[in-house]
Amino acid sequence: MCIRDRRWVSEIVAWATPLPGRGASSPVVLDDRIYLTAYEGYGIDRRAPGDAGNLVRHLLCIEAVDGSIVWQKAVPAQSDKMEFTTWGVALHGYASSTPAVDKTGIYIFFGETGVSAFSHAGDELWRTNCGVGTHAFGAGNSPVLYGNLVIANASVESGDMIALNKSDGSEVWQQSGINRAWNTPVIYRAPGGSDELAVTIADKILAFDPGTGKPLWNCDGIKDYICPQITVQDAILYASGGRSSKMIAIRSGGSGDVTESHRIWELAKGSNVSSPVYHDGRLYWAKEQKGILYCADAATGELLYEERLDPTPDRIYASPLLANGRLYYTSREDAIYVVAAKPEFELLAHTRMEGDDSIFNASPVPLQGGAILLRSDKFLYRLKPAS
Repeated sequence: MCIRDRRWVSEIVAWATPLPGRGASSPVVLDDRIYLTAYEGYGIDRRAPGDAGNLVRHLLCIEAVDGSIVWQKAVPAQSDKMEFTTWGVALHGYASSTPAVDKTGIYIFFGETGVSAFSHAGDELWRTNCGVGTHAFGAGNSPVLYGNLVIANASVESGDMIALNKSDGSEVWQQSGINRAWNTPVIYRAPGGSDELAVTIADKILAFDPGTGKPLWNCDGIKDYICPQITVQDAILYASGGRSSKMIAIRSGGSGDVTESHRIWELAKGSNVSSPVYHDGRLYWAKEQKGILYCADAATGELLYEERLDPTPDRIYASPLLANGRLYYTSREDAIYVVAAKPEFELLAHTRMEGDDSIFNASPVPLQGGAILLRSDKFLYRLKPAS
């Protein structure tokens, strides 16, 4: 296998900002500011995790141009119930939820500590509890914004989907029965022009009206816990997940049980953790173990390639990024693999971040001009545009 590009880190990193703690959350960008979460105080040493009451999460605001920290706010845990397990939460930690940001503020979801809203000056505006449940896998669903609503999948905390008012955190609607769903809901435009919110739970894919919470339709899904977020393109939903690693394609719209009428295809190849990305009629994704990459025809589910990365990486939990005509796959311990975004497998580059032996769980994020943000447990990096 020929790798055309193996550049030194110093040639591709514009800046690297040290972080106050670990985290699997991805950076999110609004205008010239980056928002990111991290945690410290508990669960750092696997042999001696410490006292859960000392857990503190952080929200950071960072300048996109030079990586300087504009402000940093601490959010202490509200209880000492968080269970540390070396096989579960230790793999991603206690800051796995990516913030949701718009002009009205920054919205974060920290499990049993609740959903919080911050101003762009760094002031906490409100905090709403969404349940006190915890799980050995931990939590990590990210909030989504819709109009004047902040919507959170609180499957771990309460088994509910909860919509809160952006202005004060008051509850607008709630739907129960969100079972074993470690994925962030997705909002999209359905045929006919109406908006839908969909989430994958154990055994089912559910769709709701995001404004009211009214159930719209359901479809038989994957019989397991579900981590990957649904990918949507042209009103088609691509749902993956489960230890059996399946992929299902479903037409959106309809009402009631649409299993027989709207399921398009099912493929016995998927991912248990990361989400697929769509490009030019094809889906691309990585199996979380063994470094296997896949490409499939989005219309038919036909598998176009199944290739193992070389060198074989550690687990891949981050979702791939499509940018600059390339796919960026980030492994937990073996850095970044860059693959051509085409139906024939071609590995273009493999870059290790020298001097950073920490874990890379977060999905990379594009910036205007072709730069990319990459987050580890130690640093936030701005990578220069691909040449």
